[in-house]
Amino acid sequence: MLYRLMLHRGRKSEPKGFREEHFAALLDAAHQKLNGPIVVVWDGLPAHKSAKMRAWIASRSWLRVYQLPSYAPELNPTENIWSNLKRSMANLAPGSITDLQRTTKNRLKAMQYKPTLIDGFLAATGLAPP
Repeated sequence: MLYRLMLHRGRKSEPKGFREEHFAALLDAAHQKLNGPIVVVWDGLPAHKSAKMRAWIASRSWLRVYQLPSYAPELNPTENIWSNLKRSMANLAPGSITDLQRTTKNRLKAMQYKPTLIDGFLAATGLAPP
């Protein structure tokens, strides 16, 4: 499991969420780290389906992308990851947004070292690994 967090502090010049260039940078970094082909299962986020992203994907021979149906949270293993993360932080009272970010990173990093947990998130969708 590889991830990136984006902290939004409410400034007008900051993006509120990931855009095509952020997803592209994450996948390029993942490819360099893993040194092999990557399979991505994406939901219906507009940035995942844009013409800009389709062109970027077409230029990466090592990348295979599968698109989930328009609304199918039960098929998206990421939904299970966020659900698990939120449950683990249910009674957390961070002092600042930076504290929240630090805790989130720590909890996600802990998940990385539990491959059976990640496998379980995928298994819960009923999808088989490629």
